[in-house]
Amino acid sequence: MSRVVRLRPWQKAALDRFTAAGETSPDFLTVATPGAGKTTFALAAALRELRGRPGRRLIVVAPTAHLKLQWAQAATQFGLHLHPDWSAASASLAPDMHGIVTTYQQVATSFAVLGRLTAEAMVILDEIHHAGDEKAWGDSVREAFTPATRRLALSGTPFRSDTSAIPFVRYRLEEAESDYEYGYADALRDRGVVRPVYFPRINGFMEWVAPDGSLNSASFDDTLDRTGSSQRLRTALSAEGEWLPTVLSQANERLMELRAGRQPNAGGLIIAADQEHARAIADLMRRRLRVNPTVVLSDDPQASSRIGHYARGDQPWIIAVRMISEGIDIPRLAIGVYATTTTTELFFRQAVGRLVRWTAGIPRQKAYLFIPDDPKLRMWAHQIADARKHSLRKPSEDGDESELRFAREAEAFDKQVSEPDEQLSLFAALSSVATETSQTGVMVAGSVFEDDYETDERYGADGADGLPLDATDDAAGLLLDVDSLAPPLPGGGFAGDAGPVDGLSRYERKEALRLKNAEWARDLARVTGMNHGQVNGQLNRLVNLARVDNATVEQLEQRATAAEKWWRQLSGRR
Repeated sequence: MSRVVRLRPWQKAALDRFTAAGETSPDFLTVATPGAGKTTFALAAALRELRGRPGRRLIVVAPTAHLKLQWAQAATQFGLHLHPDWSAASASLAPDMHGIVTTYQQVATSFAVLGRLTAEAMVILDEIHHAGDEKAWGDSVREAFTPATRRLALSGTPFRSDTSAIPFVRYRLEEAESDYEYGYADALRDRGVVRPVYFPRINGFMEWVAPDGSLNSASFDDTLDRTGSSQRLRTALSAEGEWLPTVLSQANERLMELRAGRQPNAGGLIIAADQEHARAIADLMRRRLRVNPTVVLSDDPQASSRIGHYARGDQPWIIAVRMISEGIDIPRLAIGVYATTTTTELFFRQAVGRLVRWTAGIPRQKAYLFIPDDPKLRMWAHQIADARKHSLRKPSEDGDESELRFAREAEAFDKQVSEPDEQLSLFAALSSVATETSQTGVMVAGSVFEDDYETDERYGADGADGLPLDATDDAAGLLLDVDSLAPPLPGGGFAGDAGPVDGLSRYERKEALRLKNAEWARDLARVTGMNHGQVNGQLNRLVNLARVDNATVEQLEQRATAAEKWWRQLSGRR
């Protein structure tokens, strides 16, 4: 039975525009809200490109190492086989793989090798704004991928280039100009794509000693300059005060309500300021809430496996600093606590993006991000909540007065004169206490956004594919028969097993076979008295193999069979 991938209407529209744009430009930028299905759209585009041009490779660039494996696994469902552990030392690629997944950091160190590998290739640049994180990264991306014939750039939110321009992106003034954009409000209107997100914001009263020795106190209602606002927020988020424990308790209570109701496996994400802060929050939750959270830190070699275990399990809470802020797919996350001092709009929207993914089979879904009532965070939250509110209104009710007002406030806040960076070692948080909370939305100028979602019957039960049950085939976009469209391999021939075999992707099967070959080599070295290099060399010659890391599944199976035969011959002489 053929496997079919259903594209949403926006994905089909973006795919058609991508195909048409190829006649005039090799570059295409898609900006789509987190949770909308950028990966599915991009892989559908790659499937169409590679199918129509035999021998073309696919290169995917992801922001983090964890996302490399996530991309490779998703590609397998499209009959595309990508190597997530490629390194410049390999130089070439096994002929039974369509391409590789790498990171922007790897590109910076391997651009010369990648430049040779990407000639005539299609490149997917996931969260392309990361190419602007460092100038060297942008230069390397340009150097490595200029030879590519098609470049598809993706982003979860519109972005700017305040310094050097990001390669392969057009700009209008400093704003990146997308070729296709699908925003949060668009996804809400389409139903069954993303959840509406609500922002309980918690006020408080904080006291701290500034680096200059002065004693300060303020609530989030008080007007402060940037430095004072930063110190106030840092004080509120201190694990030594009472503001953070109070917020964690409220968030945990809401999570338990969700788990007792429609979503028994609902999860919560806490974004901490740094690794020390993450550990302190975990200790706080154990002592105060009797909850043992999963903690994911970038210096932990098991970080990716911890994320995967949490995503597949039903543990209530996970704590991270930045590893889950972008791209990580954990659909069961429904509650978030914004406990970081990072207040940029891009990072805030990335955090919101972790909570919006629609879960099939659960009607009337909502997500909640608990935030400090910090003025800047309040503005970012209001912009998202306003989009949510407008998406549930009739067109005649829409207006831009509120949007313009908050844009002016954001511009005024950003124009405040920033004081010199504080000496963090001299800063001391003294106390913090949480005060009033807006539980149903974002409170602005004394009014509360009502929970309009509860009375909106258009958010009814959804089908297994996350689309409304009454969606017609036309409304549902496009059905792709993945097996019949499996693209040719660069080395010639077709992919054969388009999907996983015995639950393993082609890459995972290779890993298992390499482990098996290593065990045979170890046993043979012990019996023959040869060293490992000599044994491996002999086995490679038996199957005419140059390098194990570039071997196909068939070659690795032949090598293991040759090793076993050699072992049996030796055993028969003993």
